[in-house]
Amino acid sequence: MTRYFLLSLLLVSSLFAEGEFQKKKKSPSEFWGRLSTGHKVSFINGVYSAVTTMKRHHKHEVYRQHKGDPNWTRPYYIERYYEIIDEYYSESVGYDLRVLALHMDALYANYDNRNIPIMEALHIVSLAQDGDRSRADLKLLQAQRKYNP
Repeated sequence: MTRYFLLSLLLVSSLFAEGEFQKKKKSPSEFWGRLSTGHKVSFINGVYSAVTTMKRHHKHEVYRQHKGDPNWTRPYYIERYYEIIDEYYSESVGYDLRVLALHMDALYANYDNRNIPIMEALHIVSLAQDGDRSRADLKLLQAQRKYNP
């Protein structure tokens, strides 16, 4: 009898905890909005560092695999991979990452953008900052459709 009571108590408490978790679940815009400017800049700096490190390691591995073949050229998919990675950081902003943080704030100020994941928002903002407004607008519309129920 006590086993069934304990099992039912465990089940009810886990369901209650899951319900509480769902209530506390925050949208990306709420998470971003609660960060200080310093934390936002640190986040973007971390993304930039990760992207740069990932690209450097990938280039090194590709070189190691084909270093003895003088006729080998990188296939298109690797070049496309590097192009996609490069879209996640803005070259025109330089070292003033506060500019990107402010543009992320502006993007999340629109209610329709509240559910766009932070990495996708950074991608959109970086494209816009580097002057590719049409691609940024297209990515924004796609993200709004995808993440707004």
